[in-house]
Amino acid sequence: MKTPTMPMASELNLTTVCNALGDPVRMKIAHCLASSGEKNCSAFEVDHISKSTLSHHIKILREAGLIRPRIEGKQHFYSLRKEDLNSRFPGLVELILNTTEEYVH
Repeated sequence: MKTPTMPMASELNLTTVCNALGDPVRMKIAHCLASSGEKNCSAFEVDHISKSTLSHHIKILREAGLIRPRIEGKQHFYSLRKEDLNSRFPGLVELILNTTEEYVH
């Protein structure tokens, strides 16, 4: 199985990161990972979206450099790239953690 690609920390682009976080579903996924750590894609609490739509959102977050995939057998696990994001954009992870519940839901 091919390992999904993601940009190196030095290649993270603020416009791309903000665009990825501009969607409420993706913000909810990022908030979930920022607050609870690594999760399997089936563990995300995102209402009323199909598996393929969830995969699309995860792909956008990964390609923007926000999340890191880890593959274990057939399972895909994702974690927020906190260290990389904090070094490149200080305060961004804290901002994600402090998003209001009304925006995340």
